[in-house]
Amino acid sequence: MIQIFVTGGTFDKEYNFVTGKLFFQDSNLPEMLERGRCTLDVSVRTLMMVDSLEITDLDRENIVNNCRGIDTNQILITHGTDTMVQTAEYLAKADITGKTIVLTGAMIPYAFGSSSDGFFNLGSALGFVQSLPPGVYVAMNGRYFSWDGVKKNRSTGYFEPA
Repeated sequence: MIQIFVTGGTFDKEYNFVTGKLFFQDSNLPEMLERGRCTLDVSVRTLMMVDSLEITDLDRENIVNNCRGIDTNQILITHGTDTMVQTAEYLAKADITGKTIVLTGAMIPYAFGSSSDGFFNLGSALGFVQSLPPGVYVAMNGRYFSWDGVKKNRSTGYFEPA
């Protein structure tokens, strides 16, 4: 089984057409898995729904505790892209052994439809979490990176080798 932990981020933001603001409602993951015709054995649990710029070390400790507290060794975490690398580092330094942990997200909300990269990133991350050896990884734009070998290029909006 693959455990998916939802933490929020652009992946799950909705758009208020009246105010023009982004906000959180419910996770889009169940709908995405259904629309993508996912046949994998997955469990989805929402840990928090926050913008990654607002994630604290207490939130990261919650993520660590949830990763440690489950029996499966395949974990996918949806996360905002702004601090995804910091959370990946926090997880790696927590010394969670024997588990493959992949963080993924989106630059454009799923609610924006076909312009979102969320579907592609989710599908890629599900493949990576099943095939990579134990460790902590970031998966974006069809690529995966070790937690200590990735950075977000803020001028291009892509993740690349550090």
